[in-house]
Amino acid sequence: MGACPGGTASNVVVFLARGDVALSVAMTTASTLLSPVMTPLWVWLLGSAWVSIHPVPLFWTVIQIVLIPVILGTVIRRFWTPDRWILEGVLPIFSIAVIAWIVGVIVALEHTRIGSAGVVLIAVIAHNAVGLILGYLSGRQANLSVSRRRTVSIEVGMQNSGLAVALAVAHFGPLAAVPGAVFSVWHNVTGPLLAAIWRRRQPGDQKG
Repeated sequence: MGACPGGTASNVVVFLARGDVALSVAMTTASTLLSPVMTPLWVWLLGSAWVSIHPVPLFWTVIQIVLIPVILGTVIRRFWTPDRWILEGVLPIFSIAVIAWIVGVIVALEHTRIGSAGVVLIAVIAHNAVGLILGYLSGRQANLSVSRRRTVSIEVGMQNSGLAVALAVAHFGPLAAVPGAVFSVWHNVTGPLLAAIWRRRQPGDQKG
């Protein structure tokens, strides 16, 4: 999960938190474009001591899941401009439905073992919290504005859980996808909650 790029939902959360949306989009785009190389590399470096990992198949899977859809979307967008209700209404709902379906399938397949996997929930909560905190503190250390600190915090704390689930199912089995499935729910709770708290404070407030 931690080796995956920033999630697209982070851009919306940054907007709600009165963060720097342009910076958020730039960070998500950069991490997504780098993910075919960086995600397999990180998975191999961090996980090869425990399980057998082959970076090249991971590389091709990330290409198929991330880059090809982005390229196709860019080409389609160049020749066709969808109505606003499609961009802001249909497509977000479709994306949410697909993620919910994936999570539901994983839970159905592994429900007997998920119930006893409390350590997974603890790890997911810790991973998300540490990402949000370290992201904000690194922004403060770099003397960024409050709005940009919020942006970095959210970008570090929210990852592409859909990619994590897909990679886990394709290369390690359904059970390995449980952390990503749990994370997909959890970070979509903590992100908007944090955004709601920050939204009450203007970025000029140094307590933000």
